[in-house]
Amino acid sequence: MAKSSSQAKKATASGWIGSALEYYDFFIYAQAAALIFPQIFFPSMDPKMAIIASLATYGVGYLARPLGAVVLGHWGDTRGRKHVLLLCMFLMGLSTMAVGLLPTYHDIGIAAPLILVLLRLVQGFAVAGEISGASSMIMEHAPVGRRGYYASFALQGVQAGQVLAAAVFLPLAYFMPSEAFNDWGWRIPFLLSVLVLIAGFIIRKEVHETPAFVNEEKQAAVAKSPIRDAFRYSWKHIVLVMFMALMNVIPVVATVFGAAYAVQPAYGIGFDKSVYLWIPVIGNIVAVLVIPFVGNLSDRIGRRPTMIAGCLGSGLLAFVYLYAISIHNVPMAVVTSILMWGLVYQGYNAVFPSFYPELFQTRYRVSAMAIAQNIGTMLTAMLPALFAAVAPPGSDNIPLVVGGLAFFITCICALAAYLAPETHRLAMEDLGKADALPMAKETYEASRQNSLRAMSH
Repeated sequence: MAKSSSQAKKATASGWIGSALEYYDFFIYAQAAALIFPQIFFPSMDPKMAIIASLATYGVGYLARPLGAVVLGHWGDTRGRKHVLLLCMFLMGLSTMAVGLLPTYHDIGIAAPLILVLLRLVQGFAVAGEISGASSMIMEHAPVGRRGYYASFALQGVQAGQVLAAAVFLPLAYFMPSEAFNDWGWRIPFLLSVLVLIAGFIIRKEVHETPAFVNEEKQAAVAKSPIRDAFRYSWKHIVLVMFMALMNVIPVVATVFGAAYAVQPAYGIGFDKSVYLWIPVIGNIVAVLVIPFVGNLSDRIGRRPTMIAGCLGSGLLAFVYLYAISIHNVPMAVVTSILMWGLVYQGYNAVFPSFYPELFQTRYRVSAMAIAQNIGTMLTAMLPALFAAVAPPGSDNIPLVVGGLAFFITCICALAAYLAPETHRLAMEDLGKADALPMAKETYEASRQNSLRAMSH
């Protein structure tokens, strides 16, 4: 029992630091793409086109996610969770360090932005397998009745990675002389990822393969084609996870469209840009504190109630947030954003790392979760453009239009969570089975009756 508990803690630490590395890298890239890459990788373009091209390299990472989900999901289900997580970590860490060492346009010409795009594709490919692999590994090591709590640390790592990135990148950009920052200072956050990579390797190599996967190997039940089996036996759950993953709409509203609405001169609101550098930082700090409590709550009351409350609550707060921006109320906008994204949204965000893998059987769990979640997340990358199209500058009732769309999407997510089976009380061998819920009820009822009979005697 002590050995099992030790492995559960090591698996949790492994998932935490791996997720922190992945999203530290993603966040520093986003910051660099906005602040410095237009000048050093696209200087020959018109300044406006340079900004668009630079931000496009950030978006390119999402294009590689479905391919990464297919390849890395297959690897995780056929070679093991530990192996795929080590592969994801090294792909992400090495590609990020390569960005930090990349010569600029002035050094090697057009080859510089082309290599930058290639490295971004590698990052997107790598991140596609991280959350599904880490969630599955933690969940399969965790004791029944505590899976929600343990698995939530994978997402706490995501939020902590973004806080760490801000803590490194923003002070450098603010305090360094512009010439020094443009010359070499921007490389520091990328090169520092080597420290997280080393720490992640040390922790991950100490984690054993999960008992659930080892049992599949002993029984020769490892799927030869996990993707085929996933769509054959669990296509309904894959569709439900795709819809639930659309909850990424809330971070999009908070930090992408909301920032453009508040800051861009065309909308006429006029908030200071520094406000929208700090909203993600504060929101992530709040999320880091809240996530374990929400994961633990889902072990007590179930995954579905927590998910549904998080979906509907954050969707309703989107109206309030956008309304606060429309009336030029900075304190109200900041507080509502933190409440919407940092707190209520965690009802979804802290729970899906246990809920999604619990919906699928061991032999195709990583593939099914990776494909479904990454397709849903990729679709949300198109939402800022959709919001800007239906509510361009000068439109009437922007909070009502965009807030209504956001709430509609969160209602779809809540409905998908409602239609999915409850999983938090199921034994490991029952997870992902179509009849698992009635089986669990029958087992619980039989146990209760036996206890009552024993007490009566």
